[in-house]
Amino acid sequence: MDLSRRRFLQGSAALAAAAPRSSKGFAANDRIQFGFIGAGARAHELIEALLRHDGVEIVGVVDAYKGRVERAVERTKGRAKPYRHYKDLLADKSIDAVVIATPDHWHHRMILDAVAAGKDVYCEKPMTFRSSEGVEIVQAARATGRMVQVGSQGMSGEIQRKAKEMIRQGKLGQITLIRAAYNRNTASGAWVYPIPPDASPETVDWEMFLGPAPKRPFSLERFFRWRCYEEYSGGIATDLFVHLCTTIHFLMDAKMAAKAVAMGQLYRWKDGREVPDTLNAILEYPEGFVVNLSSTFNNQISAEGSFQILGTEGSLTIGWDGLTFYPEQVVEDNRWIVESWPRALEEAYFRDPKVQAAELPNTWRPKLVPGVEQYRARGWDPTVSHLGHFLESIRTRRPYWQDAVAGHHAAACAHMINLAAKQRRMVEWDFAKDDIKA
Repeated sequence: MDLSRRRFLQGSAALAAAAPRSSKGFAANDRIQFGFIGAGARAHELIEALLRHDGVEIVGVVDAYKGRVERAVERTKGRAKPYRHYKDLLADKSIDAVVIATPDHWHHRMILDAVAAGKDVYCEKPMTFRSSEGVEIVQAARATGRMVQVGSQGMSGEIQRKAKEMIRQGKLGQITLIRAAYNRNTASGAWVYPIPPDASPETVDWEMFLGPAPKRPFSLERFFRWRCYEEYSGGIATDLFVHLCTTIHFLMDAKMAAKAVAMGQLYRWKDGREVPDTLNAILEYPEGFVVNLSSTFNNQISAEGSFQILGTEGSLTIGWDGLTFYPEQVVEDNRWIVESWPRALEEAYFRDPKVQAAELPNTWRPKLVPGVEQYRARGWDPTVSHLGHFLESIRTRRPYWQDAVAGHHAAACAHMINLAAKQRRMVEWDFAKDDIKA
């Protein structure tokens, strides 16, 4: 979808109204009926965000831990029916769409099963556990005509929309370098989540959790802190760098990184996990810019996502709390060089009108120059807007910007980074084989 300011404002007004449409013939009173596959902490945030919209109802939920299901039923005021298995939920023809908020190793299979069952899909990032899964998901979504949207919500926020508008207007000039970071310094930030006291083999369906992953003895740490283990997650890259890459692709109208190098280590959180707590990467894009990505779980600066977008005419800094534009105020100053010349040559150099116009501001007529611009977002969380865009896609049958293609490429960047870090070499993307057209 093309993004113009007028179109965005029109779309925002439509989302605020959330008027149901009858283009699909939804199951109950023209309301879109949702099922939740996975009911962990993020899923409960999504439940709350989805219920902010009119014309929707959450009617089904499934999870491998009974306590989460109970809480989801309570959160939906008893409307969500518990299902024994996600395939039972998909078999319910009254359900129009599903939210998949499970560990990463389940995403591929569940998305394919959902679109085959005629459901539209909102999947939490990353869309894939391996790069090869992305093409199959895109093809399945197109073959079935189902909407697939990925849940990196920042791009639906006003801050990133404004940043994209400024970049498209050329305010930054030529952009050649982007720095992005995502840091944390707490146990929960490092995925050491508290484990419910009632968790046990009686309340946790271990086999449901494992699914396509290798067989392992029952482990509450693996179940509740699954992001720490390579059999279920890609660690920092797939949990956090996917957010950063999604935003960069959105802002820069970029498709996919061409090359990646990375280094990562486990320095502090040596609790049995298999993934680094500190990771740095460099991505090079064929559009003509390079990206530095970094993340550590050992310091809080640049917490929860920050960007520096550096152009020849200006810079943007972006955080979850706002956006700041810094215009470049560059003045050439060759005095220290020219003062080493013979005096006559120095004096002749500074008499040149072109030099005076470029290097001697004290000779210029007074003028105003652009200053720093700052913007702050007010209103609901970007997750609410992101789910609103998914509802719009369901009703209009038009994909949102973060469709399966965008989700595939953002996740693929993370997989490239992990491969580069493990093999300690540069990894290149094969554009010839990645023939998916956006």
